[in-house]
Amino acid sequence: MAHEAPYTGLAEDELRAALAAANIPILLLVLAQLTGDHSWLDSPYTPTGARGFDENDSGGLPEDLQHHVRESALQAVLRYYAGDLVPVSLEPIDIARLLSAALAEPVPAEYGPLLAEEFGQTGRDVQIDSPAAPGFRVLIIGLGLAGLCAAIKLKQAGVGFTILEKNPDLGGTWFENTYPGCGVDTPSHLYSYSFDPLVGPTRYFSRQDELRNYLVRVAEKSGVLDDVVFGTEVDQAAYNDDDGTWTVRTTAANGDHTDYVGNVLISAVGVLNRPMKPDLPGLDDFAGPRMHTAEWRSDVEITGRRVGVIGTGASAMQLVPAIAGHAERVLVFQRSKQWAIPHPNCQLPVPHRIRQALEHIPFYARWYRLRALWMFGDRLHSQLQVDPAWEHPDRSINAANEAHRVWLTNYISSELGDREDLVDACVPDYPPYGKRPLIDNGWYRTMRRDDIDLLTAPVERIGPHSVHTADGVEHPVDVLVLATGFRALRFLWPIEITGRAGQKLSEVWGQDDARAYLGMTVPGFPSLFILNGPNTTAGHGGSAVLSIELQVRYVQQAIKVMIEQHRRSLEVRKDVFLDYNAELDAALAKSIWAHPGMTTYYRNPAGRVVVSSPWTYLEYWRRTRELKPDDYLSETADPGLR
Repeated sequence: MAHEAPYTGLAEDELRAALAAANIPILLLVLAQLTGDHSWLDSPYTPTGARGFDENDSGGLPEDLQHHVRESALQAVLRYYAGDLVPVSLEPIDIARLLSAALAEPVPAEYGPLLAEEFGQTGRDVQIDSPAAPGFRVLIIGLGLAGLCAAIKLKQAGVGFTILEKNPDLGGTWFENTYPGCGVDTPSHLYSYSFDPLVGPTRYFSRQDELRNYLVRVAEKSGVLDDVVFGTEVDQAAYNDDDGTWTVRTTAANGDHTDYVGNVLISAVGVLNRPMKPDLPGLDDFAGPRMHTAEWRSDVEITGRRVGVIGTGASAMQLVPAIAGHAERVLVFQRSKQWAIPHPNCQLPVPHRIRQALEHIPFYARWYRLRALWMFGDRLHSQLQVDPAWEHPDRSINAANEAHRVWLTNYISSELGDREDLVDACVPDYPPYGKRPLIDNGWYRTMRRDDIDLLTAPVERIGPHSVHTADGVEHPVDVLVLATGFRALRFLWPIEITGRAGQKLSEVWGQDDARAYLGMTVPGFPSLFILNGPNTTAGHGGSAVLSIELQVRYVQQAIKVMIEQHRRSLEVRKDVFLDYNAELDAALAKSIWAHPGMTTYYRNPAGRVVVSSPWTYLEYWRRTRELKPDDYLSETADPGLR
């Protein structure tokens, strides 16, 4: 097995210092892999389990055993880099078993193949043996996480593509959102591509600038930027029945229109893309600076001013703690309460020695990533399924969910301290995880500050210099911030997409009821594939990047079929589409996301869950691992395209 990366010459004393700071359970995994001796996870070295999201750095081992593990790891790493130690490749079942031992909790053996892919032991690449015709081209809309992933994998497979990006630069969400405190609420080590992981992040939960810099580095290294048209908005996309191609109409910043033609159309526009701006009387008449968090104006001075923030979702939970103490006063107009989960590393930088461990100890970063995948992913899924016999469905859905509710309620109360007047305003009255789980960014402690007002009366109207609430109070503000989320239910909006026989996707879906097979494709719209489409967001946690990679592999398989079997189009059969969505709805009905006691952007006004996926990552991996050609109708390509 080759080295993880070229050794950078870290001196032995530096390596020893990095090992002294490293996580013992992860080191045990490294030792087991480097030496081939899996008994490193057996007694007396077997770690104890972590409490919550704690790093569990000692693994519960006494000092003498910790010292022995670190010294043994030092010798193994030095031998590895000297070429005297060649580790044996792990089988998927070994990866699951070793991870289970290191975490001191069951990781089912069936997760082995998925974990092996995330680990880099097996790949997700799709090899296309037959060269595509010179005229074969894929059009990708958007160059955020999903679009970049698709472009990289297509380039590796030798398939021509053009990326159409509305912004002047890449990054999608991480280009557009620049508000103070903006960052990811997924662990940094998990929020990156498995084929090019972010090894040495500066923070445990990366901020916007580091995430975007990561995407820029990956894009530049992969060589996809030559095939991008920046600053061009896609207005329309129409399928041509005569030749099986898609024609995409775009508008550049200067108003010029250009048409692009491709054999496959991939939407990578994302879900958190188009800001949702509330329809409040007087909003347009506000005389001071006004902005949505996704359209942050860096030229607006916050210091010493009264800032009104409408909304208390994910962006507000990051923004408000970041500007508290800078603004003269922050007035938070709460529309709904949120459960926020504590994480000990939420606002912490990654220590220098830990970064060295991640960068220089072979396989350490990969095992660390797998640990984060399991801790933040499917281990929670079973606890979010409704127990029909549960006696308290108004506040929770099963015994485990009730335990979470009690624990989080106590946590919130402890964070609020002596501000008992805030408890009712901060503790939600719906089950935990019913809405997207948020990481507590110091929100509750910020709410108890003297210069913060948490206002629960609904906003009635906006005045030129104030916000009026339904309790009859006028609240003077100098700056107004809309932390009101995105039009998550309007997938692909405002692009007008026309399929076979002139049917509009917007008419098939309506404004808020998008459906797709596997979240990716729709009958009547051949060779159109949607990344991050309806019902693909894992509401139980984890990383959006994993879902994206699984979808990109599936789309690549579709392109492989088209190229190698000379098919000019692939269109999912309607019966396959209907059967899948019946399964989907039945699974969602048993999940917390269908709970009637709350409002969430996951659900449309009719109550159907449109955004969340009911599946575990493992189940979605199974469903997308291999495209079944029989699920699709296809047409033979014209000879000129062969």
